[in-house]
Amino acid sequence: MNMKKSLNVRELTRAALIAAIYCVVTILWPFSFGSIQVRISEALTLLPVLFPAAIPGVSVGCMLAGILTGAPWFDWLFGSLTTLTAALLTRKYHKPLWLAAVWPTLLNAVITGAIVHFAYVDNPTLSLLPLTMLSVGAGEAIACFGLGFPLLLLLRKTGLFGFMKKG
Repeated sequence: MNMKKSLNVRELTRAALIAAIYCVVTILWPFSFGSIQVRISEALTLLPVLFPAAIPGVSVGCMLAGILTGAPWFDWLFGSLTTLTAALLTRKYHKPLWLAAVWPTLLNAVITGAIVHFAYVDNPTLSLLPLTMLSVGAGEAIACFGLGFPLLLLLRKTGLFGFMKKG
């Protein structure tokens, strides 16, 4: 097997592993859905800083979690596109490092907040939309800044998960 093909298989494996972890954690964590949520799997949205394979990984994991839990198509489609966009921005713009947590927090507050508001809130009115966005954004901030940022620092410092290293 040549080296180029080996690297592609390695990257695909990384992406699949991240997708699986994201999906399982999302489904098992009881507060992953609703207008008041802390989706702890969103901590993984900072991984693109270290691993490019995390970009498709978190996006596919988000989509699978939505599909497997019976979310409406527009929820899992636009939710996973939001995660993809956040992952791409996180990969490109992460200096200073804390900026990596800003992208998923902002995008999910606005886009996912709107999705959640109009899909799941009883009698959604435009006047309550900012509250739903704030609620979803606060949960995202907890996941990204409270869990994802320390995870990112830990992985950078210790090199844990050696199977994820290049080479």
